[in-house]
Amino acid sequence: MKTQNRNRILVACLLLTTASLFAQDLPLAKPESVGLSSDRLERIAATVQRNIDDKRIAGAVTLVSRRGKVVWFKPQGMMDREAAKPMRPDAMFRICSMTKPITSVAVMMLYEEGHFMLEDPVSKYLPELKNPKVLVKPASGEPYSIPATHEITIRDLLRHSSGLTYHWNPDLGPLYNKANVAHGLLPYDGTIEDSVKRLATVPLLFNPGDRWEYSLGVDVLGRLVEVVSGKPLDEFFRTRIFEPLGMKDTYFYPPDSKLDRLATAYTYYADKGLNRFPDTPITEENTTYSADYPYRGPKKLFSGGAGLVSTAADYLRFCQMMLDGGKAGTTRLISRKSVELMTQDQLGKIGTDQGFGLGFGVYGVKAPLSELGSPGEFAWGGFFYTAFTIDPKEQMIVIFMAQLHPTGDLTLDRQVHTLAYQAIND
Repeated sequence: MKTQNRNRILVACLLLTTASLFAQDLPLAKPESVGLSSDRLERIAATVQRNIDDKRIAGAVTLVSRRGKVVWFKPQGMMDREAAKPMRPDAMFRICSMTKPITSVAVMMLYEEGHFMLEDPVSKYLPELKNPKVLVKPASGEPYSIPATHEITIRDLLRHSSGLTYHWNPDLGPLYNKANVAHGLLPYDGTIEDSVKRLATVPLLFNPGDRWEYSLGVDVLGRLVEVVSGKPLDEFFRTRIFEPLGMKDTYFYPPDSKLDRLATAYTYYADKGLNRFPDTPITEENTTYSADYPYRGPKKLFSGGAGLVSTAADYLRFCQMMLDGGKAGTTRLISRKSVELMTQDQLGKIGTDQGFGLGFGVYGVKAPLSELGSPGEFAWGGFFYTAFTIDPKEQMIVIFMAQLHPTGDLTLDRQVHTLAYQAIND
């Protein structure tokens, strides 16, 4: 009982500290002042706690902001269950593919400076990608490759229509592994330059522009940022995005002094339940991944598609910048017109019912919404179970952060999104 009381006091103190930090640049407010119900928002806490009690997750941080004000911000459960460490408001999470929108913003910053056009072949800046080839798998006989009908454009990389894929693809995954191509979720003895050059030796899955396939294309964009800007990707992020936005806890490799805030990763298998991520990597078909990549290995890879670690508070600052049309206070990162371009569907007929812009999924624009939300909301998530939504219509941001993979088909992230929307009462 004494331990439980100490934990409650610790969490309360951390919440007060975080509230003070928020108040410096993003005011806190009562939910009712921005048209949300306090009582109905509590359903988020109840649902998250039920999943903690059922041992589906160890802990999570949830956050809801509306009209520029944080009205819900709650850590629950444990950031390290085995060590009995309560979840902290400033816990750091492996955000994985939530890195992609940040890289996409970096690309658009350089685009706005006149360095390239979106329809430019990326080979103009990364010559190793010139004259791509496409894999052909005949009904009988060995696979072979033929010249692609188009070059990969920068737009293709931003909207995932490049012909690249990920290691989990059964056709190209083995070739990626053989070529030692990085995906960002494993310690890697090389740089993003090394990985992109190796990726360029592997054929594409299809001709650029033909269809949508989630891919390593944003890692290629990370290398493009380095070449065009003349800066390593981590330095570009730090000086051009993180520092202007006040994102003080977002890194590819957190400093040792902050590693105690990195939430522990867990796995969930139906026959084994919830367990701490093992010390050795997990292999699923062609993909091998670990949870130790933020603090082990050479730390030379800056994966534009997967590599960042961040907090709910930091990622909120990035989301608020997008919601505010590309600016934070008096600081503008990108123009309102670029935000508009990035958050409208760029796929047209080549995509499925889900829209995708330049770095963001866009929902309710090509097919009706399947759950509560707003047409035009843009969002994405990460491999280790993090997610965000930015809703221009409702002026709302929802952030969910946990650390779990495999998830066992858990839908808690989507439930939190729904529960945020059902709290609207204006």
